[in-house]
Amino acid sequence: MSYDAGSSEAREYSGRRRVVWGTVLLGLGLGGFFDGIVLHQILQWHHMVTSAGYPADTIGNLELNTLLDGLFHTSTYIMTAVGLGLLWSATRLPHVRWSTMLLIGGLLVGWGTFNVVEGIVDHHLLGLHHVKEDSGDQLAWDLGFLAWGAAMLVGGLALMRAGDQETQQEEPAAATR
Repeated sequence: MSYDAGSSEAREYSGRRRVVWGTVLLGLGLGGFFDGIVLHQILQWHHMVTSAGYPADTIGNLELNTLLDGLFHTSTYIMTAVGLGLLWSATRLPHVRWSTMLLIGGLLVGWGTFNVVEGIVDHHLLGLHHVKEDSGDQLAWDLGFLAWGAAMLVGGLALMRAGDQETQQEEPAAATR
């Protein structure tokens, strides 16, 4: 799309991009926080490199895994903060509207993307860890994690598309008020 840089259409497009990227980054961060807090800390199913020769069975290995978990959480914190910053900046712009479906869809796209990328890269390509290390069927858990991520990604894309259409239909009505 090409807009005159000062036009209301250009500002609206810029604002929408902030909303989309903000919700996706926020979803990536929340997905990472869920993985790190629930799977790493509460359930203790795995840590960052428990399948890469550093099982959490010695103090040294646990310290290494805890450090890497902390660095991982730092990256999810940064994604969450940038996502919130983009959403905040979009709320400060005039004429930027978005629907709840667009917001939820973006969160699901981000979270689903996190699961799919993390599942493929960490679980399968690099073999850093598996979803449930002590399971007799690690592959089933890993594939379930990928399926869950893919479902969130596909559902999120559908919600974003519907939310964008809903927002565009509301705009003419808002302009006549």
